[in-house]
Amino acid sequence: MRGSTHDLPDERCFKGYGWAGIGLILIAELALLLQSNYPLARTISVWATPICWWGYILLVDATIFRLKGESLISTRRNEFFLLLPLSVGFWLIFEAYNLHLQNWEYHGLPENAVIRCLGLALSFATIMPGLFLTAELLKTLKIFEGFRLPPLRITNRIIYGGVILGFIFLIVPLMVSQHYALYLFALVWTGFIMVLDPIVYSSGGESLLRDLEKGFLERILCLFAAGYLCGFLWEFWNYWAAAKWVYLVPFTPTVKIFEMPIAGFFGFGPLAWEYFIMYNFVRLFGGRDTNRFMPLEAQ
Repeated sequence: MRGSTHDLPDERCFKGYGWAGIGLILIAELALLLQSNYPLARTISVWATPICWWGYILLVDATIFRLKGESLISTRRNEFFLLLPLSVGFWLIFEAYNLHLQNWEYHGLPENAVIRCLGLALSFATIMPGLFLTAELLKTLKIFEGFRLPPLRITNRIIYGGVILGFIFLIVPLMVSQHYALYLFALVWTGFIMVLDPIVYSSGGESLLRDLEKGFLERILCLFAAGYLCGFLWEFWNYWAAAKWVYLVPFTPTVKIFEMPIAGFFGFGPLAWEYFIMYNFVRLFGGRDTNRFMPLEAQ
């Protein structure tokens, strides 16, 4: 019958790259299981973390498209390609801090410097898309819809006080000896939030302070939960990988979630906030448009 809805394309189909993502995860997991017996599996297991994360990104994006008919990769591709280099750049800031704080190190990386840098770049590029897509999926599923709190009045004291205190948080770990700096990475995980979010708020960008000013908690909670969900998956896939990171965090060194001491695991939620704020700080220099991650106006 002409005009039947059965003849129309499904505008919310599960994209083919989602199946490719599932395939990547399965290949990496199989390689991890067989790495002790087969050289090819051992080679793949060196790249297990970025393979799993690229698979996860494709899978989650396809799921979001299936649920609401638009997604980062399918309909906001320019934003997706912007996230990749920014994700690498932001993480290199934390790597620079870690040169002094020595909270983690890498084992089993390829000896070839070019291949090693390529693998690290591919891994670091997944951090922000992974966090943002997970948060967007939680928002699409309406997990935290309706969460509110009384609107917060944002004063100059909050804005300037946050910037000053955050600046102190970021400077102190670099000014003390490595012996003490080892204990201070929590200041880094929160310092950028305190410095940059008031600046983004005052400049009219998407900020967590603006959410609090309006009494909205959904975006804040989606990001926070996404940090812990991604953190669990990062540690899960890292634990068996041939090339991996290990932690030197001094707190609760024997109580761990895979390789991560439990005290360090608490930092994954603030990490998601930090990436969101750093991203929106950079967007201040690129003009205004509606093609941005989880705008407050959509709530």
